[in-house]
Amino acid sequence: MPLTPPPLPPEIAAQPLETLEGTVERITFADPESHYAVLRLKVKGARHPTTVVGALAAVQEGEQLHIKGKYEVHPKYGEQLRAVWWYAVLPATVAGIKKYLASGVIKGIGEEMAQRLVGRFGEKTLEVIDNTPEKLLEVPGFGPKRLAQLREAWQDKKDIREVMVSLQGLGVTLGLASKICKQYGVKAVEVLTTNPYQLALDIQGLGFLTADRLASRLNLDPLAPARLAAGLLHVLDTMAGEGHVYVPEERLLQHTQELLQVEAAPLVRALKGLEREDRVVIDPLPDGAGIYKKPAWAAETGVARMLGNLLATPSATPPLHLEDLVVQVQKNRGLELAPEQALAVAAALKEKVLVITGGPGTGKTTIVSCILDLYRGLGSRVLLMAPTGRAAKRLSEATGAEATTIHRALEFSPQTGGFRRCPQDPLKAQVVVVDETSMVDTFLMHHLLRAVPGGARLILVGDAHQLPAVGPGNVLKDLMASGVIQVARLSQIYRQARESLIVVNAHRINQGEFPVLPKYLGKTDFVFLELDEPQALQQRLLDLVAQELPRRYGFNALKDLQVITPMHRGPLGIQTLNHLLQERLNARSETWIWAGRSFRRGDKVMQLRNNYFKEVFNGDIGQILGVAGETGQLLVNFEGRVIPYDPGEKEEITLAYAITVHKAQGNEFPVVLLVLTTHHFLLLQRNLLYTGITRGRRLVVLLGSKKALGMAISNDKPIRRYTHLAERLRQSVAPITGKRLDFSTPQGHNHTK
Repeated sequence: MPLTPPPLPPEIAAQPLETLEGTVERITFADPESHYAVLRLKVKGARHPTTVVGALAAVQEGEQLHIKGKYEVHPKYGEQLRAVWWYAVLPATVAGIKKYLASGVIKGIGEEMAQRLVGRFGEKTLEVIDNTPEKLLEVPGFGPKRLAQLREAWQDKKDIREVMVSLQGLGVTLGLASKICKQYGVKAVEVLTTNPYQLALDIQGLGFLTADRLASRLNLDPLAPARLAAGLLHVLDTMAGEGHVYVPEERLLQHTQELLQVEAAPLVRALKGLEREDRVVIDPLPDGAGIYKKPAWAAETGVARMLGNLLATPSATPPLHLEDLVVQVQKNRGLELAPEQALAVAAALKEKVLVITGGPGTGKTTIVSCILDLYRGLGSRVLLMAPTGRAAKRLSEATGAEATTIHRALEFSPQTGGFRRCPQDPLKAQVVVVDETSMVDTFLMHHLLRAVPGGARLILVGDAHQLPAVGPGNVLKDLMASGVIQVARLSQIYRQARESLIVVNAHRINQGEFPVLPKYLGKTDFVFLELDEPQALQQRLLDLVAQELPRRYGFNALKDLQVITPMHRGPLGIQTLNHLLQERLNARSETWIWAGRSFRRGDKVMQLRNNYFKEVFNGDIGQILGVAGETGQLLVNFEGRVIPYDPGEKEEITLAYAITVHKAQGNEFPVVLLVLTTHHFLLLQRNLLYTGITRGRRLVVLLGSKKALGMAISNDKPIRRYTHLAERLRQSVAPITGKRLDFSTPQGHNHTK
């Protein structure tokens, strides 16, 4: 019973692939979610079965397969063929049919019943099942209930198989066909042929460009409304990935014209159509129309509205003799606050919403500890939170109080797909303190404000000179620029912090000054090693991480050291450096090829997107424990929590021996090795350099060139993010009148005694 073999897609036909034909002898692993499977194929004429891996959906033991793929060598299991294209022929021999039915392809049919069926119908068994299944009732022990189960299971298998064949015939690669099949089931071909752009909306990791290539193969009209709408949404999503909350209409149309190679007029009509469908909002802003995706517009307007409501709702009256309380908390803690710090502490007990901002060493955490002591003394419940797990852990260690991530505080509900904490069930707190607020994007701030009780005080702490959040928006700077929220700007450096060259250099860089650059390890906590040639820098970096720093300082290369670089690609990008560091630091550990990628026990890895179901969030760092043999899941240890990953979730996780500066935000590491060369010229910015340096706690080693350093310091023009939050706040809240809490002194460094 052969299926019609699908035609080879052009990109597969052009590849030098091996071809195998054989019978599936055994399936050693199969994941029904991702369709990833490992099987043993008995090839005619070969002494031993061949191991085949890949997205082998609906394959069963006993089937005859035609496979094209590439041979690879697994470090543990040896040579195997990775399938990129296949089609199946159902078994035709009695032995093959018996093995096929006994494999569990149909629920309720085991080895004994398979023997009875084959004994009754012989080589026509599968033909009977396919065309006249009621004849199976002639077999002893085969009743109506089992027949109903068989009909359903057989049809499901048949449908999935035919869909996979059809998709491959349309030029869809095997891995992509499995994703499409998983999403749409038997409707996959219908969705693909009627609107391939729907795939880009529904399937994680399948982008507009892939959908557009499929549409081209299907000869879809280039001016089809679905294509125009998908192109506009793709550009909006791309620019959201660059931090924009909205896109000016003119710029959106220009970029989409370039992408789709069409005129502006049909795009304008498509944009109006998206507005009618409530998928975008066309907002008439002062500088021209701004195009928002509906959720982004709802988040930005929601942040402005809820901050306005929070500021307008009275809180508990500030305590009498506040100045005396501030003096007392200093005595209790055995410290002396600088005047600006004491005023910031007092403001936290008076202002409804307060921003506290300052660079490293200015005492932000000390101020938070004092605020916490004072509110506890007054009997108020304070919630401490931060955007990332590491930042929350650091805040907890510094204050001695429990701190959590914003996501966990808001309590994600798997049942509803949203957060439990909301206006109807707000956070149980009189004071909410958020650290590392520069990392909070518009969407997360919107969710947070929805959960803050109207009578609570909100204190936002962060360094406004760091890079803005990875997600859309520039919330901290917009709040500060709005003029409607009090801001305590800290500029003085604590005496102890002044002894750190990391702190001093961070402030020098922030003020546009060249940092102090010691050239030798061992004497300071900041060292500059001048290198610009990629191969030489690579070798020096590997020697530092693997040998010099652990030997000289006693650091653990895997746990304490973090390599940070601005770029993803190139000889000094994270992809290359991760491979080199994995080979140098973890070469002897047990290795697994998981979902086509090589991981080793003990590998440092990072989560790449928020996964509320697993409670693992973008930027969280963990270590590989291994692969569960019975399920094929990758097991990762995140701060003592073991999280399993299915092969279909491979895009959520990556090696993290080297990470980008953006991904390092909110994290702090004992040792940072920051790579900065002229090869990174497109990304050389002052706030990027500043953010990278301030990730190091005990030692920062800067590897690169003085020219690149100078370029970064002189480039203080931040890349504009299209947001309208500051203006919306000014429209909804009256500007602050009276004395402002702005203590900054931009010239020189002021130090506390």
